[in-house]
Order: sequence, then structure tokens, then C-alpha cells
Amino acid sequence: MTSFLARREQFDRVGSTNDVVRVWLADGLPEILLAVALEQTAGRGRDGRPWVAPAGAALLLSLGFRPTWLAPDHVWRLAAVTSLAMADAAEWAADLPAGSVRLKWPNDLVIPTGPGAEVAKVAGVLGETDGLGTTDPRVVVGLGVNVDWAAADFPPDLARSMTSLREAACGRRIDRATLLDAFLDRLESGVTALRAGRFDGTGWAERQSTTGQTIRLTRPSGDETLQAIGVDPDSGALIVSEALTGVARHVLVGEVGHVRPAARIAEAV
Repeated sequence: MTSFLARREQFDRVGSTNDVVRVWLADGLPEILLAVALEQTAGRGRDGRPWVAPAGAALLLSLGFRPTWLAPDHVWRLAAVTSLAMADAAEWAADLPAGSVRLKWPNDLVIPTGPGAEVAKVAGVLGETDGLGTTDPRVVVGLGVNVDWAAADFPPDLARSMTSLREAACGRRIDRATLLDAFLDRLESGVTALRAGRFDGTGWAERQSTTGQTIRLTRPSGDETLQAIGVDPDSGALIVSEALTGVARHVLVGEVGHVRPAARIAEAV
């Protein structure tokens, strides 16, 4: 069911699907917009980091919204609803148990790879905004999912930290089109609920892999080692506690560059 899309277009090769959708929004097209690509030549993640995948190995898409119906401080929920829809669709497409695909605050979808806090990234989400608080707010949510990508072909420098739905499904081939349809069905339900003032904050919190872990936050002022104790479904913040004082505080997405398990950093030193 995709009738909720105002425009849907697939490309063989583009620079960035986020840039395609941003132009559509600037041209005045109504929401919801969807651009899908087999390959990106200038894909990016948070802080401009490159996002690369072989042609056809990943599901690469961007969504465009004009959320005049959403308070500016709740716009982050568009990325959250997108992540939840893809997590559920990915589990269905790869025939994984419910809860297998987790969310790593603030913007990754991950799959546990072993005991403890070990996870591998299967997807990344990038939200970009313009005009929030004005009469023409524009939001682009980009999503890159490692779908039919064999571990033997992973980039050597990322092989330890990434995975794909194909690997999670024990080598079974995963169809991108089937995954996309399942995602869009779930996304429509999530956005419809959001328009009506409902957000699945409980589901979003329960999928967080970071909760309960000792983490290292990278911030402009320096690194901090903290305990992640939850997330706030109103602000989207990560709730952390100080190791020495135990005092809890909220950390917003824009305040950090990286969130990593402290154990993994210690192993790398």
C-alpha cells in the first residue's frame, strides 16, 4: 500500500537520494516523497561521513516530508518512525525473531552478534531539516540498509562492525523490492499514527541496544564514559548517568558526534 506517497521514483545511480528529495521539496512538491537508488556515488551518514555500498547490495532511499502537522521539537520522530518501520520489515523479510533488529541511538539499526553489547550495523538513518519553526518546514530522512551483501564482500576496514540481512538470514538471498514494500506498509501506519498525535515511544525505547551499556560519548568538549540508562520518548534524548555521581542527564542528538560501547574502544586501544 503506497497511496500515501505523492511522488515515488527509482534511479539506477545518483549522487545522493537525500539531495534528490531535498530538491523536490525546494521545488514545492507535496509530501510524502520517495527516492530509491540502486547505487549512490556520494552517499553520506552523520557529520558528512561517506556511506558506500556495491550497486544492488543495499536498499538506498530517502523520504521527504513537510511536517506542518508536527511540532518542531518532535520532528525527530519522523526518523524514529522510519527506523521502527524498517526494523520490523527487515525482521519479516529475513525471517528473524521479533526484536532481532535493534536501534543504536541515535541513528543506526544493528543486529546482536554475540554476548554482551556486541552488535553489527545493518542500516544507517540520516535526518536533515530545513525551515523548522517556519510555515515551510522540510525534512529529509535517508536510509541505507545492507540487504543482499555477502560478508566476503564487506570492506575490510568495516567487516567487524557491519552485517547484512543476507548474513543475518544465514546466507539466504533477500529481495530489495520485497523489503521496500514491507517497509512502506509499516511506514504508512507509523506516519498516520504520528499525524494523529500518536508515537510508539514504548516500542522505540524497547528496541534500543544502547540502554544498560557503558558507552563512550564523543563531544566537541571531549570524550566521556557514561552509563546509558534509557531514552526519552518526548525529546528523543539519550538518558545517561555519571559514573561517579550517578546523576542522570539527557543528551540530545546534536550534542554528540559518536556513541560507542566502551568495551569495544578498550579492545581497540
